[in-house]
Amino acid sequence: MSNSPILSETIDHLMIIRLNRPDVLNSFNREMAMSLQEVLQNAEENKEVRAIYLTGMGRAFCAGQDLEEAISAEGPELQKIVEEHYNPIVRKMRNMEKPIVCFVNGVAAGAGANIALASDVVFASEHASFIQAFSKIGLIPDSGGTYTLPRLIGLQRASALMLLGDKVNAEDAEKMGMIYKQISAPDDETENLAFQSALKLSKMPTIGLGLTKRALNASLSNNLDDQLDVEEKLQTLAGTSEDYKEGVNAFLEKRKPEFKGK
Repeated sequence: MSNSPILSETIDHLMIIRLNRPDVLNSFNREMAMSLQEVLQNAEENKEVRAIYLTGMGRAFCAGQDLEEAISAEGPELQKIVEEHYNPIVRKMRNMEKPIVCFVNGVAAGAGANIALASDVVFASEHASFIQAFSKIGLIPDSGGTYTLPRLIGLQRASALMLLGDKVNAEDAEKMGMIYKQISAPDDETENLAFQSALKLSKMPTIGLGLTKRALNASLSNNLDDQLDVEEKLQTLAGTSEDYKEGVNAFLEKRKPEFKGK
């Protein structure tokens, strides 16, 4: 197995990204954070890549920041970690107009939890858990957590989870709307179900999916009138795509569409 902290490969039009520091529960050090940024940048620029699948190697998704690296970090040093490591990752994930499916295969703590929640579709193994662990060491949630989590589960629940640092299992995460779905299946089949959803997205009309993601991002700060204007603009743009023409023709001709992400 490669010693690279990030493993990536492309199958058809799907880029598979695996966090690869299993001996420390895939916790982030600088090398891993910068490597993930580079891989995400490559995924965005590569026109053959139409969707991304993100997960972790071993028994964890990501335990957050590697505290061995950050043990002496105070004030400005912590600012550098957030500014240079995590903010670029979350910005890239949210602004990239390609769907990102995340499979949380084990614990997702701290920045690891919030990076998972920055994905567009989040599946979790029944063995997974989510922990806003920051309060346990005197820090505040970062990696977009204070923005994303209240919008997913409401201010009261988000506040409680961030202040108390309680562990949320996959079943409860699904019930409260934190994630899309918990997958209950034999261990050797669990990941495949999430992977197949990512593979399905990579074969769909991904121009429209990317514009949908843009519209959803805008909705988080728009009022209704502004959002209706966004929908009008983006629907017009989607209607100029080859995928739209193919989808309509396939429907009229009663055949399966062959989308190209164009």
